[in-house]
Amino acid sequence: MRDVGSDKDEDEMTDKHMTTVSQHYFVDESDKPSFSIAIIENMKEEYGLFVWPCSVILAEYVWQQRYRFSGANLGAGTSLPGLVAAKVGSNVTLTDDSNRIEVMGLTWGFWDASIFDLNPNIILGADVFYDASAFDDLFATITYLLQSSPGSVFITTYHNRSGHHLIEFLMVKWGLKCVKLVDGFSFLPHYKARELNGNIQLAEIVLNHESPEETSTSTVR
Repeated sequence: MRDVGSDKDEDEMTDKHMTTVSQHYFVDESDKPSFSIAIIENMKEEYGLFVWPCSVILAEYVWQQRYRFSGANLGAGTSLPGLVAAKVGSNVTLTDDSNRIEVMGLTWGFWDASIFDLNPNIILGADVFYDASAFDDLFATITYLLQSSPGSVFITTYHNRSGHHLIEFLMVKWGLKCVKLVDGFSFLPHYKARELNGNIQLAEIVLNHESPEETSTSTVR
């Protein structure tokens, strides 16, 4: 007969081994550290409790473009980009699936009361294009938030996976366009880039106010 207390001790030991703390540094133009953010990660839990490369790249973009940032962070997960925005003085609302309410609950495609309280200038989303079945709900939510705040922008980093044609189709369906598309490694400091891998892009997406005849589709590759 197995000792229940022994099982509990083993589970606690496993949790400790699966939990780590990652430190993320942000340096100014003189290459001197301005601040750092520590993130507790747990690989035993869902994927949202790990700092993925897209989050590191988006956080660095926020830091380098810090004069622009205030807004909401969709699919917050470990929230690194949103925490950087808050650190540089932005008014930030962190959101995640409403089934996890450590932060503001916001489930893509559901019109809960929480979404009507959001009026972001900038929406951040790191690696939110990972499940193709959720893309339409994500774009529905993004479109509503962009419409609720004229002049706002959705900034996202994503792995260039096979779903990019679906992303293009849904951007047209929801009346959106890509106004900036860059290689995620093109602005990343070398000491961060060497720790990451993958084909990651950063895109800025806005409402498309042009008529269909005038639109030349921005391609997400």
